[in-house]
Amino acid sequence: MQRYFIEFSYFGKNYFGYQRQPREISVQEVLEKALSTKLREEIKIVGAGRTDTGVHAKKMFAHFETEQILDENLVYQLNSFLPEDISVKRIFLVKNNLHARFDATFRTYEYFISLEKNPFNFDFCWQIRRGKIDIEKMNEACKILFSTTDFTSFAKLHADNKTNNCKIYKAVWEQNGSELKFTISADRFLRNMVRAIVGTMVDLGAGKISLEDFHNIILAKNRNLAGTSASPQGLFLVDVGYNFGL
Repeated sequence: MQRYFIEFSYFGKNYFGYQRQPREISVQEVLEKALSTKLREEIKIVGAGRTDTGVHAKKMFAHFETEQILDENLVYQLNSFLPEDISVKRIFLVKNNLHARFDATFRTYEYFISLEKNPFNFDFCWQIRRGKIDIEKMNEACKILFSTTDFTSFAKLHADNKTNNCKIYKAVWEQNGSELKFTISADRFLRNMVRAIVGTMVDLGAGKISLEDFHNIILAKNRNLAGTSASPQGLFLVDVGYNFGL
């Protein structure tokens, strides 16, 4: 058996997340069906992680195994077969022990907010109209994230995590006109973590809580004290890192 990595992207509006669901459509299910049909064998893929319902991915990886030597035209054939909201970028051979989930060195997400109503971007951002948002204060909160390892306050309740510890590599807010972009990169993320952080930071930027409150929310390790999770359509997985050469 040979192990292959597949790089792909998807528009998440029509899916109940990446991971296969017993009664709902998922990105994993659609990709596995396409691969199994084209290769004429049952293919199971293991993703770099799981994205929630409605969340998008600009760059996602998964691995699968087959005894076949894959044709270079397989990417074209898959894209012709897949729906328009899923696109395969490349498929390439890797070492047999390289794992798409456990060997990822970092993951990076971007979250988009529109401060005005725009009929052309509602599928790709959280539209909020709360008056002035203090970006400088939100970036001060980002500095607090770097000094934190336990993100229990931003984790989905009753999740089956063995640990809620994560290491943040990057966290920054940028503004371009009426659009805000939050970029965050870490070694791993908990379910719902980015959206919970964004929702809490928006409360901070709107003056509902202080920087001290934000810090105390983290220290409390209590999801009920953090803000409401931001809408899923504003979240994009944009990169996953691997040491392919090792």
